[in-house]
Amino acid sequence: MYEEKTLICKECGCEFIFTPGEQQFYADRGFENEPQRCKACRDARKGYGKTERKKYIAKCAACGGEAKVPFEPREDRPVYCSDCFARLQNKEESSR
Repeated sequence: MYEEKTLICKECGCEFIFTPGEQQFYADRGFENEPQRCKACRDARKGYGKTERKKYIAKCAACGGEAKVPFEPREDRPVYCSDCFARLQNKEESSR
């Protein structure tokens, strides 16, 4: 029913293939317009404006390992690595 179509990306000007599977996907969701950007340009556009969050390194209060956290650690509050934090969360949930 659908055939491959060669389209031109309006962002970078490169040709890209609009596959029959993609066309079916668009039709199933009721999209009326064909894509105007290649996959690389669509992916780049989705990430546009997002900034990487700064990570701080601290010592885990439970195991002593390295913990990377998205906030600046304070001396008066414990910081946990991902594994220890998950274990603590599971303990709290099971005790409820």
